[in-house]
Amino acid sequence: MRAAVVVFPGSNCDRDVAVALHAATGRPPLMAWHRDPELPPLDLIVLPGGFAYGDYLRAGAMAAHSPVMREVVARAKRGVPVLGICNGFQILTEAGLLPGVLMRNASLRFVCKDVRLRVETAETAFTCGYREGDVLRIPIAHMDGNYVTDAATLARLEGEGRIAFRYVDKAGQPSAEANPNGSLANVAGILNESRTVLGLMPHPERLADPALGGTDGRAFFTGLVKALA
Repeated sequence: MRAAVVVFPGSNCDRDVAVALHAATGRPPLMAWHRDPELPPLDLIVLPGGFAYGDYLRAGAMAAHSPVMREVVARAKRGVPVLGICNGFQILTEAGLLPGVLMRNASLRFVCKDVRLRVETAETAFTCGYREGDVLRIPIAHMDGNYVTDAATLARLEGEGRIAFRYVDKAGQPSAEANPNGSLANVAGILNESRTVLGLMPHPERLADPALGGTDGRAFFTGLVKALA
């Protein structure tokens, strides 16, 4: 599987996701620079977490207009899977590849902790390593993770099974207490219409090896590699 991780000025999770991909695929991914106007043939493109361009203006807004994103958008429209984690999710919404927007956390504070996620669908390349209803422990680290959209779009996401992950409690139920950022309907990750683009705020790459304190994120990458192989 040929994967690329896009590196923006301010990315700080690019190496983390590269390590997770290397472990899952057996080969290091291409590290694509934000100024690269072209990309080689790829099976997967990843936009990592961090603070691209310092998150000036709005989180992800400047990165969405970088030279490499023109190629990312074009590839996504041709069906190449694109994954955006945290800041990558923000960039995907700013680039128009996913609906809605990531606003400032309801607490107005940066939140860094482990949360519980419920897998809402296993019928995608990104989630096929899990079963629907699985509850995972995955870290978050963000200031702008509050997912907001209009009622019609939320209804469409719900009706089309395009909410991939939700924040839940120990019993696997969405609740206000389990919601770390105020995200609408406890949304933690969403898919595009073709289910080939996923944006999620939590970081599966940060819990994909026993040395990191857990492996709940490992199946995210091994399942993705198996689906795209």
